Amino acid sequence: MDYLFSAVLVVHILAAMGVIGLVLVQHGKGADMGAAFGSGASGSLFGATGSANFLSRATAVLATVFFVTSLSLAYIASSKPKTTGSVMQDAVNSTPVPVPPAGSVDKPASPADPDSKAKDIPK
Repeated sequence: MDYLFSAVLVVHILAAMGVIGLVLVQHGKGADMGAAFGSGASGSLFGATGSANFLSRATAVLATVFFVTSLSLAYIASSKPKTTGSVMQDAVNSTPVPVPPAGSVDKPASPADPDSKAKDIPK
């Protein structure tokens, strides 16, 4: 399970860096897309609008990969067994306190009771 977590984490980090890079390379809608590849390269590499489509689709794909890996990491982390504490600590903390039955109510000790511990108290 640790290998899967490590592999998903590496893909997650690479997707995050890819999204950051692609967003920084893109220009706004009003900007000239050829400026990203030099002055005359817009017609030779992707075409006039090809770079916009390629960059936006690549960004969408990497954003989807980032979203899926985020959910996967959350699921893997939540399904891991608890590694801190001991087994007995959970058993002691989860033991219910015994409740006496409804019919057996302890009556308070009175000073006149011969079994009372009131005579042990110094005056």
